[in-house]
Amino acid sequence: MSHYILSIDQSTQGTKGLLFDENGILIARADKSHRQIINEFGWVGHDPMEILQNTLAVCRRVTEKAGIPKSDIKAAAISNQRETSMMWDRETGKPLDHAIVWQCARAKEICERPEFAALSESFQEKTGLNLSPYFPAPKFTWLMEQIPEARILAKKGRLCCGTIDSWLVYCLTNGRSFKTDYSNASRTGLYHIRNLKWDEELCSAFQVPPDALPEVCMSDSNFGSTTLGGWLDAPIPIHGILGDSHGALFGQDCRLPGQAKVTYGTGSSVMMNLGTEPRISKKGLVTSLAWGLNGRIEYVFEGNLNYTGAVITWLRQDLGLIRTDQEATKRAYEANPNDRTYFVPAFTGLGAPYWDSHATGMFTGITRTTRRNEIAKACLDCIAYQISDLTDLMSEESGFPLSTLRADGGPTASSYLMQFQSDIARVKVQIPDIQELSGMGAAYAAGIAIGLYNADTIYRHIQRKEYAPEMSPMQQEQLYAGWKHAVRQTLHHL
Repeated sequence: MSHYILSIDQSTQGTKGLLFDENGILIARADKSHRQIINEFGWVGHDPMEILQNTLAVCRRVTEKAGIPKSDIKAAAISNQRETSMMWDRETGKPLDHAIVWQCARAKEICERPEFAALSESFQEKTGLNLSPYFPAPKFTWLMEQIPEARILAKKGRLCCGTIDSWLVYCLTNGRSFKTDYSNASRTGLYHIRNLKWDEELCSAFQVPPDALPEVCMSDSNFGSTTLGGWLDAPIPIHGILGDSHGALFGQDCRLPGQAKVTYGTGSSVMMNLGTEPRISKKGLVTSLAWGLNGRIEYVFEGNLNYTGAVITWLRQDLGLIRTDQEATKRAYEANPNDRTYFVPAFTGLGAPYWDSHATGMFTGITRTTRRNEIAKACLDCIAYQISDLTDLMSEESGFPLSTLRADGGPTASSYLMQFQSDIARVKVQIPDIQELSGMGAAYAAGIAIGLYNADTIYRHIQRKEYAPEMSPMQQEQLYAGWKHAVRQTLHHL
């Protein structure tokens, strides 16, 4: 009999069902996208019920695609888009509204209120985060103030406030389990990352009842059992939960202090393992819990970017300048190498390390010779520049000099982007031969927890392609200085 781990990777654009065998090798994948609900104000939402139905669908589809008996699945795992926030009725399971997606800046007014000005330093010290509409705490406040039913349910002790992982756990266990893991809890802006508990002062400030928040568990805990909506003949345990970026860090085998990875997606996360001691950044990085595994808590530095892969989607879907994502790479190669067009993709403000929610996007350096190829090149280049902003800071503030950056996500298919990333960041960039790193990390956590995988041998099958810096230091300095100048022009507070 063979044994398998079923991993659910619930991301911004869709949901994947992934099956890993007893050697940790991916044998099948099924995908289903969901709607991006964007209104006239630019607010971004997701339908939680659509996400749940898609989750059940891909779990069934991937098992059928693999042609395995469903009784051979021994555990489930979940990796998830992290800061996307929602509320639901604990008794009925009914969502009170669409989930507010992590990209959405509708809560920026809340972060600018005078009462939070005095709280900002304490907020960072406790949570490791910067006060920003990016994180769930102000999103929850927005929901509490805009939805009368939320306040009514809170008084009755029936309100659930959670991120997508806790929503899926709740639904997949038929309401028996309302839990989250350390990685997801540390991203809410309500969790004290040293004391390891929901912070009462912050919960009060953001109008979130502590009893409305999920129980926080080790990432490899048993989060409850599921039959996947009655599809399985016998329940299986949900044994590994990690926020998507944390899952990718674990999947990339960045388990030692100083190791770092970047996940290129709709947005991007650059993350460095700090080990067991937290450090608080003074220059715009955030500190989070990496995970709780095998009884051990570890920390990370992280920088989050709102728009990286989404820039290419915008170039294709909204501007119509390219027909496929691959065409952006082709046009970048064909562009005039001396063109100095820069694009700063501040569609909804800038994330780390600038944290300016009022910044707006800008093309600069355009001349009469700037054409479609040069625009495509600038859009790819801005991804690498944003990542380099973060890797430079991580090396500086952690004390760990970064020589290698492990990369995953769809945009890593662009050889132009990966070489430019290596050149601008002055590091080796390594890309594994598997792209489903977030889901794989959660699956490995689950497999190790149930004794199916050995943590010291499970990564041996991964092969990596490497890019090394080729650009001269002088050219790198000139190009990077031009990027910094372009960013300064977009910042609202300068």
